[in-house]
Amino acid sequence: MARRFINNLYQLLRLIWQKFCRYWRKNVWHKIIFCLIILIGLILGTMYGIARWYIASEANKPLTLGVTFIPDYAESLGLNPQQTMAALINDLQVKNFRLTSYWSDNEPSPGVYNFNQLDSEFQMAEAAHAKIILVLGLRQPRWPECHLPTWADNESVNQWQPQLESYIATVVNRYKNSPSLVSYQLENEYFLKGFGDCTNFSRSRLISEYNLVKKLDPNHQIIVSRSNNGIGFPIGQPTPDEFSITVYKRVWDTHTHRYFEYPIPAWYYAFLAGVQKIFLGKDMIIDELQAEPWPPHGETIPEASLTEQNKSMNATILKSRIAYGKATGMRTIYLWGAEYWYYRMTVLHDPSVWNVAKQAFQN
Repeated sequence: MARRFINNLYQLLRLIWQKFCRYWRKNVWHKIIFCLIILIGLILGTMYGIARWYIASEANKPLTLGVTFIPDYAESLGLNPQQTMAALINDLQVKNFRLTSYWSDNEPSPGVYNFNQLDSEFQMAEAAHAKIILVLGLRQPRWPECHLPTWADNESVNQWQPQLESYIATVVNRYKNSPSLVSYQLENEYFLKGFGDCTNFSRSRLISEYNLVKKLDPNHQIIVSRSNNGIGFPIGQPTPDEFSITVYKRVWDTHTHRYFEYPIPAWYYAFLAGVQKIFLGKDMIIDELQAEPWPPHGETIPEASLTEQNKSMNATILKSRIAYGKATGMRTIYLWGAEYWYYRMTVLHDPSVWNVAKQAFQN
């Protein structure tokens, strides 16, 4: 009985081998397709393995949840920036802020500074014992991305770059001793050419700014951000203390004129963070996790109806977005759109998104 079973198994394996050999000899394209399938499988398997390793290695670290806060954006929604930030601190209990330092806002004319708004944000954070990542440089979050003062519009880069570095130095010296400051983010998605009103992507400028900040304040870490839409690996200088990445899931596609959901699994970002940690020894955080709508046709949020806003962000989507961020394995996540939550609650009288965020921060 056992001999018959072994013989039948042998005949079956022999038949499979013969069919495989005939298929393999049939034509060269079959060989190429077969090899490509094997190669893709090996690549995806390796990526997934690195992702699972990274997630496991970070699992015991505490979760840090924060928000990006931009007073200009709050004002564009008809909100009072101080009231909005106070609500984030007192009601949502946000303890981690990513703040901007727009050059166009804080140096309205050459050598004349106005830091009243940013001073107020630091004072509120300090009073609440909150932590701050301070964004530096020309390119900072929110359209038009590059916030060049109007007085520098007609200057060449050789003229405005020294003025920008002087402004950066002023900002660093003003806030480097704040007990709330934990790190700087230098520029924002610096090499992303497909979005924003930016024209200068000089690596030498980024290196020069990095060296300047390190010289002025060697006691705080510097973060350099990557884009989830940018393909590549950060191998050039400067090498920061930490990297960050943006994560957007549902956007309005101007080419197809419809909403597009990126079909990227959360473990892909774990792979990016893991391979970076293996080869560069640097960790990565999410500095922008989409948590607000992306209205169609270039509309602003106040121009879009609540029904339209719900197509790319509502309470259910926000809950799933936060879970998605956690599933990447990265343990520091800054949500993007906190001003919108307050706008939706106070202006549109819909507290559903605010309440989801409140539960996330209080947990």
